[in-house]
Amino acid sequence: MAHELTRRLIDAAVTAIRDHADELTGLDQAIGDGDHGINMKRGFDAIADAPELKTLPLGDALQKAGMTLVMKVGGASGPLFGSLLMAMGKAVPGDPTQGEQVQAMLAEGIAAVKKRGKSDAGEKTMLDVLVPVGETLAGELSRHASAKETLAGLCRAADAALERTRPMKATKGRASFLGDRSIGHLDPGARSSQLLIHAVCDAVAESLPA
Repeated sequence: MAHELTRRLIDAAVTAIRDHADELTGLDQAIGDGDHGINMKRGFDAIADAPELKTLPLGDALQKAGMTLVMKVGGASGPLFGSLLMAMGKAVPGDPTQGEQVQAMLAEGIAAVKKRGKSDAGEKTMLDVLVPVGETLAGELSRHASAKETLAGLCRAADAALERTRPMKATKGRASFLGDRSIGHLDPGARSSQLLIHAVCDAVAESLPA
């Protein structure tokens, strides 16, 4: 059952990136190098081409998927998303069975992205989705929300956080070169993060008992 969830998560994440690659590239053309969607698709295609990942405990699968992104994805996306997955996988060896373990995984992943990118929330990056989602997860767990309620809350948090990147001025990465011209656009890395959060939540929801 644990490996079945790993399979669902990988399939959902790969599909989300493939289905939105053109959109991600369009977002990046507005404020970046214009290759975010292409690069993300290349990385997740490589993950899809490694079927052995689906047979591993989630922690091991995340580490290997993260290493794949680092090796296959150009630009900043590979190191940042790869660091996220690798740190999450190292945080909880094997398969997480409790919400607190998932919270610890996400917290470690966010910390790794902050360190790798020398950035934090508020700079128009993927962290502007990841950090609020991490805070929401902590809040849902503290109030003992059901799994279904927690998943719905995470998706809402991701959606709201993504939209908040639109009026932000970029201060990191290629977009920072545009200065005020970066205002008014969604951040492509934040959009990728939001897509992946939805994919993960949908996959987990499908695995819940009816």
